Amino acid sequence: MNTLSSFRRLLVASLCTLCVMPSAFAQAEWPGNRPISWVVPYPAAGSTDVLARTLVQRIGASTGTNVVVENKAGATGTIGGAFVAKAAADGHTVLHTTIGAQTIAPHLMPKLPFDPLKDLEPVSLVGTIAHVLVVGTSQPYQSVTDLLSAAKAKPGDIAFASGGNGTILQMQAELLAQRNGVKFIHVPYKGDTPALQDTLGQQVQFMFAPVTAALPHIKSGKLRALAATSAARLKVLPDVPTMAEVGQKDFVVEQWQGVYLPARTPSLVVQRVNNEINKALKDSVVTELADRLGITLVGGSAKVLADTQTNDSATWARVIRTANIKID
Repeated sequence: MNTLSSFRRLLVASLCTLCVMPSAFAQAEWPGNRPISWVVPYPAAGSTDVLARTLVQRIGASTGTNVVVENKAGATGTIGGAFVAKAAADGHTVLHTTIGAQTIAPHLMPKLPFDPLKDLEPVSLVGTIAHVLVVGTSQPYQSVTDLLSAAKAKPGDIAFASGGNGTILQMQAELLAQRNGVKFIHVPYKGDTPALQDTLGQQVQFMFAPVTAALPHIKSGKLRALAATSAARLKVLPDVPTMAEVGQKDFVVEQWQGVYLPARTPSLVVQRVNNEINKALKDSVVTELADRLGITLVGGSAKVLADTQTNDSATWARVIRTANIKID
């Protein structure tokens, strides 16, 4: 009787193993012989696209797989996000996106066909881009304190530029206003470049600008940098204080790029994609490109990206709700 019972238990265990094996084999074979679609939800030639293409070249070579970048631009990055969210959760459709699509757009576009927090699986925080609060050198403001004092003295007279409604550049200025009880006038432009040009031309008083875009103008003396939004002083601007150093506690705001897979992708596949990204981020060609783009490479575990997205989403939800920000 005991022998029969033992045989039955062994048979059941063997059958269970056979049931699990196809799934296990499917995960073990990733990426197999199938090509990988690496979706960038922005136009070609932008910093996200350029970095993604350089990364996938390394990942393709490492895995022996054809990795193809597909640009699915539109709706502030959410068209590409929706495409990946609805794709098969097998590791062959990847999303390389940014802070705007993942943490800002969802609070401005309530009818999105997907939920960035629930329908996409974080894989890796690729890198971050710091910003600097800049004013034209003809402006009287020598510090963030000067700017805030002027805003308090003349409510509604201080204007700032951004690359458009709902951008991270707008969000930073709105956050600064809310935390200090002041009111700024938002002047949105169609892109960061025209916003920066009008800041140089004194048509607006200030803007938060990506450090790489602002750096040449700071070096030439056409812009004055009042503070950086990074956690530590920037190597390229060692004399410019951080927002924390000028009295703005917990004001670390960096634009980031992250990689995602569809939700319910097997954890083993997520880890393998994460490993490949971390390996690629150490490649000298990638690090040199990142330096030119002003991107600080991060990498690490998937949890780093998950925590960053969750925290930023909560922050921008509050800012958008308080300022009653609407997208065009």
